[in-house]
Amino acid sequence: MIISIASGKGGTGKTTVAANLALSLDNAQVIDCDVEEPNAHLFLKPIISEKEKAFIPVPEADKGKCNYCGACSRVCAFGAIAVLPESKGIKGSILIFPNLCHGCGACKLLCPQGAIKEIDRQIGVVEAGGRGSVRFVHGRLNIGEAMSPPLIRQVKKRIDASGTVIIDAPPGTSCPVITAVKGSNFCVLVTEPTPFGLNDLVLAVEVMREIKIPFGVVINRFDIGDGKVEQYCGNEKIRVLMKIPFSREIAAAYSEGVPIVEKDPSYRDKFIKLYTDICGIKNETDSSN
Repeated sequence: MIISIASGKGGTGKTTVAANLALSLDNAQVIDCDVEEPNAHLFLKPIISEKEKAFIPVPEADKGKCNYCGACSRVCAFGAIAVLPESKGIKGSILIFPNLCHGCGACKLLCPQGAIKEIDRQIGVVEAGGRGSVRFVHGRLNIGEAMSPPLIRQVKKRIDASGTVIIDAPPGTSCPVITAVKGSNFCVLVTEPTPFGLNDLVLAVEVMREIKIPFGVVINRFDIGDGKVEQYCGNEKIRVLMKIPFSREIAAAYSEGVPIVEKDPSYRDKFIKLYTDICGIKNETDSSN
């Protein structure tokens, strides 16, 4: 079972849910795909035993072979290559923008002159380790990198589906989130009962429905806002899987990097129930399909 934890906005408690759910299970692996600002390790405190540089293949042109036909530029969907053709005796030129390259390899494959080769450009690192029965992987994107999906994909290559996999996705609803949750069996959307929380939950729900991943909602700090999030979930027939109250004790533990289940062991049963409910919904969905 691969469970992704996502949210339409940052600061809702996504990592809190991911870390505490993992610590409540016997055989779990946490994949922190928020590579721009990974923080699951602050709560899990894993011992990092592996560190691997992450690269993306980017094109390099052999100007001795290139005739500046522009085929590479036309096939690049991301604007990473610009070609200035020869004109009136002026030699052509090819410009490559590595930070825009997604490493798809189309330019190399479709260059009629075979003038494109690929070189590795480091975009970050992937680190792996564990704590007790919890295995752990995260990525760290290099400062200044414009795109995180290539590193997220490399982090996800470390998924071990022999147990329960919990993916801590980036916040939002853009490409990094899609890359992180793709392939999940279920997605938990963490929100808060505020107008911003509701607005971004609606966006996240639309994404999950579009990519056809079963999902449910966890409401964090459920007792500080209004009831419009629950009303929306009721109207849309979305299961509210768990409610976490606003608690000074939980907030203080969070600020110290202490998981809820360690501060208050009674929460372990609540997170186990969350997992059981997820499995039940997933089985219902599989049966209906």
